[in-house]
Amino acid sequence: MSQTAETLPTHSQKTFMGHPVGLFVLFFTEMWERFSYYGMRGLLKLYMVNYLFVTARQVYQGGAYDATKIADPNSVFGWGFIQTLLPKLNAAEAVQCIQTKVAILTHGDAVKGLQAVSADVAQRIAEQTCSVEPRASVIYGWYTGLVYLTPLLGGWMADRYLGQRRSVLMGGLVMAAGQFLLFGAENMFFIGLLLLIVGNGFFKPNISTQVGSLYPEGDPRRDGAFTIFYMGINLGAFLCNFVAGTLAMVYGWRYGFLASGFGMLIGVAVQLAGARFLAPDTLAQRRAERAKAGADAAKTPAVSEPLTSNEWRRVWALVALCALNVIFWAVYEQQGNTMQTWADEQTIWPSWASSTWFQSVNPFFIFLLAPFLDYFWRRQAKKGTEPSSVSKMVIGCFVLGLSFIVMIVGANIVGSGKGSWLWPIACTLMLTIGELYLSPIGLSLVTKVSPVRIVSLMMGMWFLSSFFGNILSGYIGQLYTSMSKDAFFFVLMVLGLGSGAMMWAFNKPLKKALHHESNAAAV
Repeated sequence: MSQTAETLPTHSQKTFMGHPVGLFVLFFTEMWERFSYYGMRGLLKLYMVNYLFVTARQVYQGGAYDATKIADPNSVFGWGFIQTLLPKLNAAEAVQCIQTKVAILTHGDAVKGLQAVSADVAQRIAEQTCSVEPRASVIYGWYTGLVYLTPLLGGWMADRYLGQRRSVLMGGLVMAAGQFLLFGAENMFFIGLLLLIVGNGFFKPNISTQVGSLYPEGDPRRDGAFTIFYMGINLGAFLCNFVAGTLAMVYGWRYGFLASGFGMLIGVAVQLAGARFLAPDTLAQRRAERAKAGADAAKTPAVSEPLTSNEWRRVWALVALCALNVIFWAVYEQQGNTMQTWADEQTIWPSWASSTWFQSVNPFFIFLLAPFLDYFWRRQAKKGTEPSSVSKMVIGCFVLGLSFIVMIVGANIVGSGKGSWLWPIACTLMLTIGELYLSPIGLSLVTKVSPVRIVSLMMGMWFLSSFFGNILSGYIGQLYTSMSKDAFFFVLMVLGLGSGAMMWAFNKPLKKALHHESNAAAV
């Protein structure tokens, strides 16, 4: 039976804090999905370097290496083939990494109760972990990159065939299966990653599109809605590391993945329970309109009319903006890559803490800073001095680059030893300000200026910049073991400032191309 406009489901008009209740359903759905994603991501590189791909393993995250038992990394399905795709190792480039690692192992860690090991055992462990680390960096980059590539396909599938609701539920269940596979079968590691990549492709663009669908065009609450939604993202990212990281530290790595799997299932349950508060899918709306006009929407995909020249101009401007974001994400994503390695190997944490808790610092600062920035921007808006969306993104890139000055100074002071937790946390504080000026602003901008009938596809396009940025982050991360640490962080600083300079150079033409009659102030 064809669906008519009269039978099209409508969402509840109830509001809370001035916003549709559906926003808070999506808030908690996304919170639990990010709990799942970031809980696993905080463990990922350390798990590969210190457990999965070495023979002398840390059974517990941050614990001692068991050099008496020889494990077999080659039992991991696909590892032999994956190694042929990774960059060739240069033993000479790993010398500094090995020396630093040997010094740490032979001195032990009295705070954590880790005894020093003999020089020959330390050398063996250091050679293995330092040879795996650059490869793990590339794998990390490809995984986190592909997580942001598949939303392009997932957005297209939702726009034409599945709809946002079905896509979100399908993606959530596939991701939960991936997490449980990581928990139950370590030799299926790459299959688990593949499920997470595919599932995220269906989930990520469509949950964001559902937020925009709650508000009519031109609704001034939309920016605030995405700020609230972004808080949900970071609440999940904040909580997960205390749960997954602690379980990995106390009971073993796999239990961190188990917690992430259950988190994803909770997110799916929230989406199902709150379905009546969500707006109808854009696909359902278009089919209903066509059914009312006499088209057989039940049998035919919703094929929209061609884009106008104005719409094409906005599409290509968004594509250009996404391309300019690539370097920002390549630098930003060092948080879970090389910055996490620094936090694990060269930072002094309290004995009761896990180094993976470092991944909760960024979302904590988002909670702290987002309300102040929102207030600051509203004050600027009243005075007529608020930067445009594109200008805010330029500022974000510059602040990101400047944040690594802190790590350059810290690396010079710490040297090859361990130093204060203040260095990475101060860097993250500045980095977070840069993120708030770019990421939620970009999400909101996409829903404002994208043609409605391809909004999920364009949201996928936005995440495509994260795909390329994460891939690049993995290759940049290889330099961490071959360069001095201050030189490495200097490279990150230059890249961040460079991305801001390029975006600033294209500021005026981008703003002109993105201009939309009903959203003139959006850009």
